[in-house]
Amino acid sequence: MPRRTPAGFPTEQQIVDFLESSDRPAGKREIARAFGLKGQDKIQLKALLKRMAEKGLVDKGAGQSLHKAGGLPRVTVLGVTNVDDDGDIWAEPERWDSDAPVPKLRVKERGRRHPLGVGDRILARTEQAGRGWIAHPMKKIAPAQDELMGVLHEEGGKLWLKGLEKGNRRDFFVSDANRARPGDLVLAEKSGRPPRVSARVTEILGDPFEPRSFSLIAIHKHEIPVEFSDEALAEAGRMARHDLGEREDLTHLPILAIDPADARDHDDAFWAEPDGEGGWRVIVAIADVSYYVRPGSALDKEARRRGNSVYFPDRVVPMLPEQLSADICSLKAGEDRAALACHMTIDRKGQVKSWRFSRVRLRIAANVPYPDAQAAIDGQADIVEPALVDSVLRPLWDCWSALFRAREKREPLDLDLPERRIELDETGRILSVAPRERLDAHRLVEDYMIAANVAAAKALEAKAAPVMYRVHEPPSREKLVALKEYLASLDVPFTLGQVIRPDTFNRILERVGDDDFRPQVMEQILRTQTQAYYAPRNAGHFGLALGSYAHFTSPIRRYADLLVHRALVGAYNLGPDVAETKLTGSEAERMEATGEAISKLERRAMEAERDTVDRYVAAYLSERVGEIMPARITGVQNFGFFATVEGLGGDGLVPARDLGREYYRYDERAQALIGEDSGTRYTLGDRLDLRLVEASPISGGLRFELPEGKGGGTKSERGRRGSRDRSDGKRRKPRRKRNR
Repeated sequence: MPRRTPAGFPTEQQIVDFLESSDRPAGKREIARAFGLKGQDKIQLKALLKRMAEKGLVDKGAGQSLHKAGGLPRVTVLGVTNVDDDGDIWAEPERWDSDAPVPKLRVKERGRRHPLGVGDRILARTEQAGRGWIAHPMKKIAPAQDELMGVLHEEGGKLWLKGLEKGNRRDFFVSDANRARPGDLVLAEKSGRPPRVSARVTEILGDPFEPRSFSLIAIHKHEIPVEFSDEALAEAGRMARHDLGEREDLTHLPILAIDPADARDHDDAFWAEPDGEGGWRVIVAIADVSYYVRPGSALDKEARRRGNSVYFPDRVVPMLPEQLSADICSLKAGEDRAALACHMTIDRKGQVKSWRFSRVRLRIAANVPYPDAQAAIDGQADIVEPALVDSVLRPLWDCWSALFRAREKREPLDLDLPERRIELDETGRILSVAPRERLDAHRLVEDYMIAANVAAAKALEAKAAPVMYRVHEPPSREKLVALKEYLASLDVPFTLGQVIRPDTFNRILERVGDDDFRPQVMEQILRTQTQAYYAPRNAGHFGLALGSYAHFTSPIRRYADLLVHRALVGAYNLGPDVAETKLTGSEAERMEATGEAISKLERRAMEAERDTVDRYVAAYLSERVGEIMPARITGVQNFGFFATVEGLGGDGLVPARDLGREYYRYDERAQALIGEDSGTRYTLGDRLDLRLVEASPISGGLRFELPEGKGGGTKSERGRRGSRDRSDGKRRKPRRKRNR
């Protein structure tokens, strides 16, 4: 093992040699110990390691460990990804921050009684063999999901851990509390073997009922990175002082940013004026994040690792350090900012006739909240400076009217699914939970963004440049068949032989009109849709009825948009600093893998945000346990149905065993539970009154029962609200909506 040479401080090569020879993960501390470095030498070592990382000599592994760039630590954690037809087992490093392609290792097992399978985690010794890598397993590691998060409670003189998952009724005996007390929110790991599995507390997180604990629970549960590396923070400080460079100057234009009143970052702004030919000249200006976050940098690695910002009611976990996301990149009024502008010409029919992109310097005239923009355009005086209303807002609205007509003609999928807005006081306590107001101002910004996103995709296609598309594929035949069977149970016709377009589903909703079962039809149509994702291969955006679509408008909070910006910079030679800020060859090569990764991270963020909102809703409703409240059925299974409180959200179960003494048959096609004797139906989307019997802020779970209590209601008032008319037993025909 190398040691400090007589010449003094270790060389870069000696450090690389040590990292390659170490039989355990090694970081700055281990290197200092190996070379006998103390005091001031450790500070010099930190600076040397930083320079080595910047030069591409070393990469960071798990935790604080380091290894030779482009290679692997000698000992590291791997995840099994494939077992091929020949029985060979292949694995990948659980963490990989290098710009080089992720290595695939062939796992050599010896004498193992239980072969490894896909999803298994192992601690392994790695070895390079020719151009490939081999992994020698040292031990199998418990799956990540074996880590538990829960709340401690005392019962029978013993401590127990109650998990946070909805529907998880199992408590684990705590074998080691690690100084935690009853009521503490903790992280724990499972120990022992079934059936005698216990929990060992590894970290105390605090009071689970503190107002701001709900998002903290989601952050820990979904393993969302919160802290930025020292390298990334230092780099953000340096880049924040970077000169804007030579750019197209738009500081003379009164460009407006229109955002939520509580927006934490501002990455888009708009301007429009008549072109004298019945159309408009439009600028959609987007924060030029690619100028500050450069390929291969510490900031870039952090952004790629996070994939997107995660938004909670009480906080945001940003993709970029706040010095960039909330300050230097954010388009704030009165400040000179760097932006990438999409210049468009839009005709009187709302068609985008031409576009170009440029890097610009701009100075936002005002940051206008959505309600204020709407109020100003509706005629309320002094909400927004009158000069800005006349010079910018009205032209923006006039042009948007044409864009909206073009959108209506295109007929994208039109599902009215309101978002929930949680209002908190200064201490984080819940003031209200209500549907988020949907204004024309929201639609205006949305349609300008869609136009710019389409322009970005088509501009890159015109140069045959790489594109990170936002893909939304048409529904699968399997899901369409399920929808057809479901609609048949409601006497709503749906033909499978037709070409399925977004307006196909809009026509279904028009046939249903305002009937009682409209929400359940809308719910089923939503479930029929595929999940959108990112990929370099274009398959169109079904929901928006667009052939080419790429996310361009939110690079502060989405890594996909940052890649699109870099691709535009390279394809159109957009200065300044083109060579340092364009999409690199290695980035282009790994676009598919990057698309898969950021799509997973997006789903992780959505789950974390949804879980947190559910916990806030449960906390809000916990003071109303025992009340009867209007609800809607959101899911039906053979064991019962799930319902949500109208206007608030949150899901709770009504078990089939609590519906009455008769047997309830589950009709999967109709998504209904049907009483064998009474014919009472509980169907997806039905509205009914339910009593709230439990609301758990810790899990976010709710539990309901019928107003009459358990076992009641087989011939209840509820029976008249389903999709079958009790007076004659016949299914009601949906009312047709009049042509508009």
